[in-house]
Amino acid sequence: MTKEPTARRKARLLEVLRHRQPDLTLVLANIHDPHNVSAIYRSCDAFGVSRVHLYYTNTPFPALGRKTSASARKWVESVRHKNSAALMESLRGQNMQVLAASCSPAARPLRTWDLTRPTAGIMGNEHSGVEQELLQLVDGELYIPMYGMIQSFNVSVAAAIILSEAARQREAAGMYATPRVDADALEEKFQEWLAK
Repeated sequence: MTKEPTARRKARLLEVLRHRQPDLTLVLANIHDPHNVSAIYRSCDAFGVSRVHLYYTNTPFPALGRKTSASARKWVESVRHKNSAALMESLRGQNMQVLAASCSPAARPLRTWDLTRPTAGIMGNEHSGVEQELLQLVDGELYIPMYGMIQSFNVSVAAAIILSEAARQREAAGMYATPRVDADALEEKFQEWLAK
C-alpha cells in the first residue's frame, strides 16, 4: 500500500517543476569518474536542468553509488546517444546552441555567452576534454576564467559554475519566475513525480 503524498510534498514537487528549464542541458561526454557524474547530476537538479545527455563512445558509463546518485538521478532524465550525429540531431532539433567547455584558443569566457538562449553545454572527459569529433560540430567553446596556478577546474565543479552562470542570467531575465512548459506537460510530469 502506497502512502498518500502530503500537501507539503505536492507543493514542493510543483515548486521544483515550475522552475525547470527545459531548454538548458548538459552533455556528459565520456566522463568516467562516478563521483564527478553524480555531482553533475546534483548540480543539474539544483539549477533546474530537467534532462542530461549521455555521450559514451569509448568509456563505459560509470557505476554510480546508489546513495550518492539516486536522489538526483531520480529527478533528472537521462538520454543516451550512441554517436555524435544522433546527439547533435537531438540538440539541434530543440534549437539549442551547443557549446563545449574547452581551454583552446578558440574558447571565449563563460560570461560572454548568452545562456538565456536554448543551450547545451558539453562537458568532456577528465583527462582529454571534449573530443575533437564533437568540437568540430559545436557552435562555440567556452572557458571559465581562472586566476591561480591551476589551469582547469574538476569537471563537476566546472559544470556547476557553468550552470550557476546560466541560472544567474536566466533569473535576471525572469525565466525562473513562471513555468517554462505548458500546463498539460507540467501536470503530466507532476503525476509522474508523485509516483516516485
